Amino acid sequence: MKLLDRTALVFGAGSSGPGWGNGKATAVAYARVGARIAAIDISLEAAEETAGIIESEGGKAIAIRCDVTDLDAVEAAVRLSLDTLGRIDILHNNVGVVEHGGPVELDEAAFQRNLDVNVGSIFRTAKVVLPTFLAQKKGAIVNISSLASVRWTGYPYFAYYASKAAVNQATVALALQYARHGIRANAILPGLIDTPLIYKQISSQYGSVAEMVAARDALVPMGKMGTAWDVAAAAVFLASDDAKFITGVLLPVDGGGSCVAGV
Repeated sequence: MKLLDRTALVFGAGSSGPGWGNGKATAVAYARVGARIAAIDISLEAAEETAGIIESEGGKAIAIRCDVTDLDAVEAAVRLSLDTLGRIDILHNNVGVVEHGGPVELDEAAFQRNLDVNVGSIFRTAKVVLPTFLAQKKGAIVNISSLASVRWTGYPYFAYYASKAAVNQATVALALQYARHGIRANAILPGLIDTPLIYKQISSQYGSVAEMVAARDALVPMGKMGTAWDVAAAAVFLASDDAKFITGVLLPVDGGGSCVAGV
């Protein structure tokens, strides 16, 4: 029970479709090792589904709706979490959006939305949660970045590449500024992961779903895409005392994808 008696705020705890997305799996994984969970998502229904799974397994969870582009909403979500669960030990940021296209195809609003959601969420949640971490002289931040933050992945996602690269350096900045306050910050860089999101956002770029899965599997050195549970296991490690001397790390969870050139 690595996280017994700790509370985790998981922003983006819902799933975009049937099955296990990274945030949903991580919230459940945190709970399975003892944590109380605030399952926070822009979709209250999705958050409630995650919280319901945790409660059905004997854990403690609450569901909260929150739009991470709204600072007032983030403040309200954190306040409700503190009032209901009593404390905050882990801040997990899993929120992200993808806009297709390069600078020519993207409009200004789409580009700004990527920045506002993908890296703006890190700013707002940290802004609100850090005072609690500073007061208790302890806290762990886990940000979900992407392999796309450090390399071309074959998809035309200019704004996503840029915003996720910003998440990496934001994580390093948090880690070093607050290292002497007992606060750690690390990022996970998922590679090709088989989650509901790819079936909604990427499958249309292929002839069929089967073609997409086969193509993505073939790009992974280990021969198969990872799952949300691979990301969740890394998050549990980084949030726990097993990683108490680890901060500022950008951890690829990618089946070796970050070790090869090109795609």
